[in-house]
Amino acid sequence: MESFGARLHRAVTERGPLCVGIDPHPGLLARWGLTDDVRGLDRFSRTVVEAIGDRVAVVKPQSAFFERFGARGVEILESTIRQLRDAGALVLLDVKRGDIGSTVAAYAAAYLDPASPLYADAVTASPYLGVGSLAPMFDLAATHGGGVFVLALTSNPEGAAVQHARAADGRTVAQTVIDEISQLNRGAEPLGSFGLVVGATIGDTGHDLSGVNGPLLAPGLGAQGATAADLRTVFGTSLSSVLPSYSREVLNAGPDTGALRAATDRVLAECRAAVTAS
Repeated sequence: MESFGARLHRAVTERGPLCVGIDPHPGLLARWGLTDDVRGLDRFSRTVVEAIGDRVAVVKPQSAFFERFGARGVEILESTIRQLRDAGALVLLDVKRGDIGSTVAAYAAAYLDPASPLYADAVTASPYLGVGSLAPMFDLAATHGGGVFVLALTSNPEGAAVQHARAADGRTVAQTVIDEISQLNRGAEPLGSFGLVVGATIGDTGHDLSGVNGPLLAPGLGAQGATAADLRTVFGTSLSSVLPSYSREVLNAGPDTGALRAATDRVLAECRAAVTAS
């Protein structure tokens, strides 16, 4: 089976280096003139898929904004995933799950097994019960050609207290995560299937990302304050592996599909220029 890394490499080559989040929070639904209920959620999601599903390499639904509506919201999430895949986009489901043993294995089955109605191309995961605790996710992803993006250096101010803490060998917790994911991707071509989440707002990280050999998801662009030009400061020589991620900067242009496409094209052009800059 073709690996997620290979599929992502091809998608970015064909459609460009951009991930767009689907984050239907109440304020955004209201901005679109939609009700904060399952009808509004469904209309919002279908509109985003119609506007960008056939032109963006990766789309990242945030599961929590669907889960808050219970079973009906999850049903809409399942439908949204199917529609995006039918449109040719890779789906990165933003769930940030992390646990141990049979529980993390169940999370893996929920999101990375093709038999599941929530099956996505990749998921986000939290490594703070130890990177090794995520082994069932890594194993199932490898079996079915999926990917896992592990939190490493996040842009929220609370994150640094954990991520910059130092282990006995002098490495930060974040560098330990980076190094372990690098080992999983060792020898993969053209790109490993296990990525890292590194916030675009954090500036010079002081961490070594050069050996990751996997995708580097960079949220925080647009409404959260970072610009595409900031990617060079954060990622330096690792720019070619960066997958910039926008959400509100694109979604605020809705509900008009033409405006959503125009916003997508604008940020994609900025991302292309940033990640290919010499």
